[in-house]
Order: sequence, then structure tokens, then C-alpha cells
Amino acid sequence: MLQQSDPLDRVFQALADPTRRSMVERLTRGPASVSELAAPLSMSLPAVVQHVQVLEGSGLVTTEKVGRVRTCTIAPEALRGAEHWFSERRTTWERRLDRLDALLSDGADERTAS
Repeated sequence: MLQQSDPLDRVFQALADPTRRSMVERLTRGPASVSELAAPLSMSLPAVVQHVQVLEGSGLVTTEKVGRVRTCTIAPEALRGAEHWFSERRTTWERRLDRLDALLSDGADERTAS
């Protein structure tokens, strides 16, 4: 597994796996134990724990162990970095597409005027 030092890299790496995305989706509805996260999955509990560790390492999930139960909670602030990154890209491309649209519209106006 790649070891990324940038928090954004760790978030994207964690979200690259469909199992982890489904866990994050489940956790958006509220905290859940590792066993609850494992219930709908067709994998061993140790495999689920490894996925939880990746999510925790990325900062997307926090866990707390009380007795024998480890409860996972979503950490929405970790998603803000990815959201900001996407927003910057979206703004850049919207500006570029607006300029292209204006350029194409000007060209069409010139052809109709001829």
C-alpha cells in the first residue's frame, strides 16, 4: 500500500476503494460499530478492521473502543479538503468553458454577419 504524506492524498486513497466508500456512506447516517459496518459485507472481520484502519489513517473516520466494542464515527472535516480541491478545479474549468463559449459565440456571430 502506498504511504502518502499529504492528507488529501490519504483521503483520495481511502475513498478509492468501494468498500471504504460504502463504510463512509453508512457512517454519514451516524456512528456504527465495526461489527455493524461488517454486517452487509462479504468479508472477514479482520479485513473490515483493515479498511477501518485505512479510513482512520486518512482522517475520514475516528474510532473509540469501549470494552470490546470499537465504534466508528465520520469526521466530516477530512472531506472538506477534497471538497475544496474539487471546487477549485470546477471553478477553473467553468471559467475556461465560459471563455470557449464566448469565443465560439463571437465566431458564429461573425459568420452570420458575413
